[in-house]
Amino acid sequence: MLWNKCQNFFSQWYGVWITAPSITGLVILLRFLGLLQAWEWATYDQYMRWRPLESPDNRIVIVGINEDDVRAVGQPIFPDAIYAKLLNKLKAMEPKVIGLDIYRDLPVEPGHQDLVKIFESTSNLVGIKKVVGERQNDVIEAPPALEANNQAGANDVKVDPDKKIRRGYLYVTLQNGENVWSFASHVALRYLHNLSISLEKIDGDKFQLGKTIIEPFEANDGGYIRADAGGYLMLLNYRGPSRYFDIVSMMDILKDRVPPDWGRDRIILIGAVSEGFNDLFSTPHSSNLIKTLEPMSGVEVHANLISQLISSATDGRPLIKIWAEPLEWVWILFWSLVGAATTWKWRTAGGVSYFSIWKVLTMFAAGVVLFASTYTAFVWNLWLPVIPAFLGLSASAVTITTYIARTAQDIRKTFGRYLTDEVVATLLESPEGLRLGGERRKITILTSDLRGFTATSERVTPEEVVKILNFYLGYMADVITKYQGTIDEFMGDGILVLFGAPITREDDPVRAIACAIDMQLAMEPVNKQMKEWGLPPLEMGIGINTGEVVVGNIGSDKRTKYGVVGSQVNLTYRIESYTTGGQVLISETTLKEVGPIIKINDQKEVMPKGVKKPITIYDVAGIDGKYNLFLRKEEEHYLSLQEPISLHYVVLDGKNVGDCLQKGSLVKLSEKEAEIQGMQTKDYLPPALINIKLNLIWDGVESEDIYGKVLEKKAGNGNFYIHFTAKPPDVSAKLEYLYESLALLHKR
Repeated sequence: MLWNKCQNFFSQWYGVWITAPSITGLVILLRFLGLLQAWEWATYDQYMRWRPLESPDNRIVIVGINEDDVRAVGQPIFPDAIYAKLLNKLKAMEPKVIGLDIYRDLPVEPGHQDLVKIFESTSNLVGIKKVVGERQNDVIEAPPALEANNQAGANDVKVDPDKKIRRGYLYVTLQNGENVWSFASHVALRYLHNLSISLEKIDGDKFQLGKTIIEPFEANDGGYIRADAGGYLMLLNYRGPSRYFDIVSMMDILKDRVPPDWGRDRIILIGAVSEGFNDLFSTPHSSNLIKTLEPMSGVEVHANLISQLISSATDGRPLIKIWAEPLEWVWILFWSLVGAATTWKWRTAGGVSYFSIWKVLTMFAAGVVLFASTYTAFVWNLWLPVIPAFLGLSASAVTITTYIARTAQDIRKTFGRYLTDEVVATLLESPEGLRLGGERRKITILTSDLRGFTATSERVTPEEVVKILNFYLGYMADVITKYQGTIDEFMGDGILVLFGAPITREDDPVRAIACAIDMQLAMEPVNKQMKEWGLPPLEMGIGINTGEVVVGNIGSDKRTKYGVVGSQVNLTYRIESYTTGGQVLISETTLKEVGPIIKINDQKEVMPKGVKKPITIYDVAGIDGKYNLFLRKEEEHYLSLQEPISLHYVVLDGKNVGDCLQKGSLVKLSEKEAEIQGMQTKDYLPPALINIKLNLIWDGVESEDIYGKVLEKKAGNGNFYIHFTAKPPDVSAKLEYLYESLALLHKR
């Protein structure tokens, strides 16, 4: 049973299981080829700009050398005396660390010796050097006095191919394998040393720094594909855009325009911040989709990396994390499944070609959830694949839609027109859908038929017959579709409906009975329209049976229909033939499948043709549960005629009229039924549930043919009851008038 359910589940979602993994593989391939890298970087940058700004790090301040400082000094390259005076002023403020992001590899007189003395006497000063370059001229040495005391770090930055800085060095690895700590690392580690926090190497290439663990950037991390991961790189977790740190000018320090304790216990960085120094860089905060924003100076980039290391070590501020590649693949697969499953789920909503706002809204909502979830993760410093996941979501949806639309054309060519999209959808789910052949399956079958409609159709024009049938069948088709039944065939005024083919559901018998009751209730508005057209009311009988049949595609390569074959179909027709107008009869197998929620008026044992032993059929009164539907039972009130009306009748054998004419009299009358007194013995009375044709004799004149069904009610004295199934208009009018007259007499 469990295996069958699993098989059914996988077969019903067949398109999803093929599409989602295929699209995922394609997206991963596109990603591996680097075709999505630029879009992923752009999304990363946008999330960085949208992210709420963190509070500024007041532990770091910047002395920014700008154009006003150049004009004040009178030359673009400052003499060493200026820097010596500046450093003396800053030392007096008692900072924790001073970072000099200015190249001083060569003396610039005057004041060189003064500057060297400061380098030698300032243990908390860190200078810079450039160690990465294609040529020897690209490498710039640190001041010898600082290099001798290991007080210089590499200020090289890692620029991505789109000219933006998203990563920073912990250390740079030279061609000879030597590791050179970066300027930011030097400054941060000296500051943390004062707090008794040091960098310790743990598993492999990981480092423990206070409250955080640092892992090296790998070539395929995040949205990067085969990136240069030389040295020890980290994703930069920027605090904010340019000018987010406290920046004062050099002349503000030299002319004492800041408080004396401005730099106390802080990290003071010195560097150029204006365009004239050619030390500006693009970062995620430097542009958006519309315009280019202010670039960031190199000293501010270093400040962000220093702040990142210090905050992570002391405050536990998270570093930007990424998932391992297999987890990212699962993430892309998940969103591909969402796109495929959502589209597959809505495939029958209004048809394949039907534009539904709900389909669009569902996919739009899925996209919103994707971007909202990845943005939320980014706010919490987790970089998830956005563009690959969105591409998987949308491509899966487009693929499923295209597949269904293309295959539906072939199926509709083969099968013609179906009243529900579920038949088409199920055939789309299986690659066997277009092939001839069938399968044995247990289903519930419903048949309905109008009582006496043949006689009615003979008295109206062909155009009116078509109008009546179209109106009636339209009402019934709506009800059947509501209960997810499959209309297998219209046969004149009869309908054959399947519950359990092509789609099997556990509640097929329950829905079949609820559908039958609702169909009978729908006859009220149908007959209201019939009355407006001046036509006699219609009455419908319904039979339901559950059993094993063969369902599938029946026919030839040129003409095929989805149908059902088997003795259980014939038995359903036999059960329906016992019904009177407004009645629903079911077999015992259906009753057992439905259980106690069904309400029964009566039961009877019958012997249908083609059946070896009698069966029991049940007259349905209603059904409880979620449907809670009940037939309106009208009590028939029989009134005795003052003078019996002579008649004669013959028994109908199927569609054939018998040749044995019997005489009798109509002795009692109700709105829809009558009691007939037979002229023959009890042994020759017509059997219950058989159809008869009778003619009344009024004033020696024989009426038009009247049709009825013999009821099981016991009348006694050789009498029997019938339910009228078809009455000519003039006969119907006379009987109605007669019954109303009898009713008035009865009241007196």
